[in-house]
Amino acid sequence: MPLPLLAFSRGALVAATTSAMLLAGCANMSETQRNSAIGAGVGAVAGGLIGGNGTGAVIGAGVGALGGYAWSRYMENKREQMQQATAGTGVQVSQTPDNQLKLNIPNDISFATNSAAIEPRLRPILDQFAQGLGQQPGMEVTIVGYTDSTGNDAINNPLSLARANSVRDYLAARGVPARSIRAEGRGSHDPIASNATEAGRAQNRRVEIYLAERAPAQAHSAPPPAYNTPVGQPAR
Repeated sequence: MPLPLLAFSRGALVAATTSAMLLAGCANMSETQRNSAIGAGVGAVAGGLIGGNGTGAVIGAGVGALGGYAWSRYMENKREQMQQATAGTGVQVSQTPDNQLKLNIPNDISFATNSAAIEPRLRPILDQFAQGLGQQPGMEVTIVGYTDSTGNDAINNPLSLARANSVRDYLAARGVPARSIRAEGRGSHDPIASNATEAGRAQNRRVEIYLAERAPAQAHSAPPPAYNTPVGQPAR
C-alpha cells in the first residue's frame, strides 16, 4: 500500500475511533459536557483527515470544541449566574456545541398572547443577563423570537420579530451595546415540539437568547507558540 494512503487510513481510523468514544460516553455526561464533546468529535473527524499520523485528530478536536467562539472563565461564570437567576422559572440555560451561552425562555414568563410587551417576570432575568456585558469587548448577542403554528406567517413572523426587538431594546437600555445585538423573528418555523397539542405549542412559543464571545483577532493571526508541554497537557 502506498505510504500516503496508509497515513490517511491511520488518521481516519483515529478520527473515527475518537468520535465513537465520544458518542458512547455522551449518555452519562451533563449537557455542557455533551455539547463540548460533540464539538470535539466533529473537530476530530476533520483533524483526522488532515493529519496523516493521527496528530491531526488531536489538534482538530480542540478546534472543533471551540467552534469559532471562546468559552472563557467569564462565559462559565455567566452561565452559572444565569442558572441561579432563572432557577424555578422554566428558563433553560445551556452551552451550545459551538460555545454559545443559550437561554431558552418560555412564552409564559416572557410575553402575553399576541403581545410584544415584556412580562414583569422576565425583566429581572434580562437585568442579570445584561449585567456587565457593556464592559466585555468581543461579546455578541443574538435574540430569536418564535411562535406556534396558530395563525399564519403574516401574523406570526412580525409578532416573533417584534418580541425579539423588545428584548433587544431592553438589553440596549441596560448597557449592552446595540451594535453587538442582533434580533430576528422566525415565526412558527423551527419548532422544538409538536404543534398538534397545546403542550407542544406552548414549548414552541419562546424566545432564545444567545451570548457568544469572539476570540481576539490576534489569536488567529499570531503564529502558535513553541510549547515544551506534552500533547494532552495544558500549558501554564
